[in-house]
Amino acid sequence: MPDLTPELLVPLLRGRLGKPYRWVDSTPSTQRLLGDDDPEGAVVATDHQTAGRGRLGRTWEDVAGTAILCSVLLRPSRPMPLWPELSLVAGDAVARALHAETGIDATLRHPNDVVVAGRKLAGILAEAMSGRVVLGIGVNVNQTAAELPAEAAKPPTSLQVELGRELDRGPLLATILLELEHGYDAWLGVS
Repeated sequence: MPDLTPELLVPLLRGRLGKPYRWVDSTPSTQRLLGDDDPEGAVVATDHQTAGRGRLGRTWEDVAGTAILCSVLLRPSRPMPLWPELSLVAGDAVARALHAETGIDATLRHPNDVVVAGRKLAGILAEAMSGRVVLGIGVNVNQTAAELPAEAAKPPTSLQVELGRELDRGPLLATILLELEHGYDAWLGVS
């Protein structure tokens, strides 16, 4: 059973983000699965995206079952011109979560990449529409060096490549959502 199913992930959640949580085996993009009727904090995750996207029309490639691929719905109360800052908030949250869970020295490369020694480990895609922001988060977790895209615009890496071992994606995603909640609340000015 994949390690991001609701049965395995929901018990790991420690905050309000991820409630409700949905998981699908495969989808063109998790960004398209959160709609106007979903509440703030809703999350959709998948094992494989067939049309994953990044900034500036770039593609996000994955190997089924090896990455964290999810989208989080936020409904910010701050003015819309400030919403692009959420890419930075999310990138910082991902870097903090990866460090907390693995000890890896990940940092944000403005505006939306999380890197280790200049190699891209994760990416954030923020899309705003009608009172909401959908944050797409992609983290290379268990890809081998041979499974990473050779012709990527920025040199990629994965946690497995960096740490030399496979990781359970569930605790990583739960910590990412908790760190994102903390960063989002600070950005909102909520204590």
